[in-house]
Order: sequence, then C-alpha cells, then structure tokens
Amino acid sequence: MTLTVLDLGQVYQGPYCGFLFAAAGADVLKIEPPRGEPLRRREQVQGGSVPFAILNAGKRDVTLNLKHPRGRELLLRLAETADVLIENFAPGVMDRLGVGWEVLHERNPRLCYGSGTGYGLSGPDRDRLAMDLTVQAYGGAMSVTGFPDGPPVKAGPQMADFLGGVHLYAGLMTALFQRSETGVGQHVEIAMQEVALLSMASNWGTFVGSGTAGRTGNRHAGLAVAPYNVYPTTDGAIALMCTAEEHWANLCQAMGRPALIEDPRYVDNTNRAANLDAVDDIVGAWTRTLSKAEAFAAAQRFRVPAAPVRTLVEVAADEHLRQREAIRDIDHPDYGVVPVPQPPIRFDGQPPPRLSVSPRFGQHNAEVYGPLGYDIDELQADGVI
Repeated sequence: MTLTVLDLGQVYQGPYCGFLFAAAGADVLKIEPPRGEPLRRREQVQGGSVPFAILNAGKRDVTLNLKHPRGRELLLRLAETADVLIENFAPGVMDRLGVGWEVLHERNPRLCYGSGTGYGLSGPDRDRLAMDLTVQAYGGAMSVTGFPDGPPVKAGPQMADFLGGVHLYAGLMTALFQRSETGVGQHVEIAMQEVALLSMASNWGTFVGSGTAGRTGNRHAGLAVAPYNVYPTTDGAIALMCTAEEHWANLCQAMGRPALIEDPRYVDNTNRAANLDAVDDIVGAWTRTLSKAEAFAAAQRFRVPAAPVRTLVEVAADEHLRQREAIRDIDHPDYGVVPVPQPPIRFDGQPPPRLSVSPRFGQHNAEVYGPLGYDIDELQADGVI
C-alpha cells in the first residue's frame, strides 16, 4: 500500500521531510498557497529556485488557500484519506486556521500529523520567530563555530533546518509503525533548537567538564584530539585528524619523521593534546610543501584519516558520488540541466530512487481536486486555489 502524504512544508525543514517520504515511495502531495511557498518565490534570485527543485522532486503539486473557508474544507477532504500531514508553520497557525491536529485527528484518527517548529509547541519560547540562523544563534551553535579570536559564525549548511527535517521524518515513521499496532495516528513534533543541541555532543562534553565551551576553529571542539585541524597546502587546504595511535604513527611515517612516534611530547594523544600548537606546526610544515592531491595521496597510502577541502564545483563532478547517483544531472523544464543531490537513504538490493523532477506550480490541481467533485475553474475564480 502506498502512503499518502500531505506536505504543507515551507522552505527546508518540512519539504525535506516530505522529500524523504517521496524517496521511500510515498505519494507526496505538495500543497502551496496561491502565491507559492517562499522557496519557490525565490526564483528571481540567481540559483534561488534550485533548492526548490531538489527538495520537491518526486512530489505532486496543488495550490490551496487555507485562509478561504472552502480551502480549509478541501484540506479536510484530503486529510480524510491521507496517512501523514507535514507542516512547519509557526506554533498555533494551523489551529487558528481550523485545521490543526485535534480537528484533523477527529476527521481521520489514522492520520499521523507532524509539526516542525523552531522552539517547540510548548514552553515560554514557543512563539519566538525561528529561522535556521536564529536557531543556531539562540541554541548555542554559533557560539562554538568560528575561530577563538573571531566573531561567532553560522554553519555553512542549514544545519538546524535539515536536522529538523530528518528528525520529523523519523518521528513520523515511528508513529506509522505504532499505528500498524494500534490503528491510531499520533501528533509528532520536533523543535530545531533541540535537535541542534545533540549535534554539539563534543562541545557539550567540554561545557560539562569545564563549565564553558568556546570556539576552536577547525580544531577538535573539546581540544582533546591532536592532530585535528585543517592544514595549508600549496593550492588550498587538507583536513587531517588522528583519532587512534596507529593514525599518528602512520602520519609520522608519511611525513618521513618516524622519530616523533617515540617522542615523549607526542607519544600518545594526551601528550599531543597538551602540545597542540607544536603538533599543528609539525603537520602544517609538512602539508605546506605539498599540493592538496599530493597530501591526500600520502595520507591515503599510509592510512591516515584526511581529505582535501573541496569546492562544490569539485564535489559536483566527483566520480564516486556520480557512480552512486548521490549527485545526478537532471533536465528540468524550468531550470535546464542542473546537478542535484539525490535521496541519501538506500535499501540493500534496490537501486537508488530516481524521482521525477519537481512539479510546476499547481500542476496537479485538476488531477487531485477533480475526482473530489470540484470545478477547477470555479475554485480558481473564487480564490480557493
């Protein structure tokens, strides 16, 4: 049986949850307001529409005005036969519209309803405006990102949004599993701030151990592992770390300095961590004489965890990712041929999912609303869709 998912998600968090359902084979119905969701409206910005194309692949698309009484009626009709509903509006929005959890649960007790928010559906901070940037700031992530002598820095990726989407998907899948036993759906909620907290496990350990946790640049968050840094090369930089004593011994061999293995200052990680600057100077002096490719090749030859710092141009052309179809060129009717990341979850014995390109705005209005007995032209003329 194919799951039916109503995806009211906007921008990243909700749509990524819906994207994972689409990759798993669900029939995901993207429901957009009459002007389009915010991510679609970024089309006027160069490249701004590509994230929409990535996150809404494999979905069908309808428009729906939830501020119109008949629009709410339509959502209720859709919810009667749906398995999952995803929304990441501000807390209380769906309730004020008359289509919140309690109303939909009464209409369809089997529905699993997922709410993604910044700070949760309860508590004194629930109504704070929340975006990925503000959640990173308020939840502490920015305070531990950047260099000690510089300002706080946001993570480059939309960390809180995508962690939120993954956890919302996991929660809804758990609810669906429980429904298979009880026959009853649940209301699942996640708060971006709370999922981001767990990503700072190393920083949290430093805080608990010392009462503080600051920015450490590219070094280990707890300054407890050495070497652990990004080192300069003749044409860029390479990330390198030694989490086991054999890694350090192998690195010493790669650098042509085997005597360092028995040097009491570096004989084990505890001593190396106590001599961080000296360790970084040694490793950096070696990498500065090599290109990224040369340093990476040496690290690979001697089994040292390392990787060149690559640009997205390099990543998009990566043979490994291309062979696994983790990145694939799609010919999109609106955006042309573009390389896009693909669903990351794989199942043994099954090929990677190949999702259809993201739908055009309202592409499936007639296909979805027609069988329910509605006149599409009338709905459009009345501002319902």
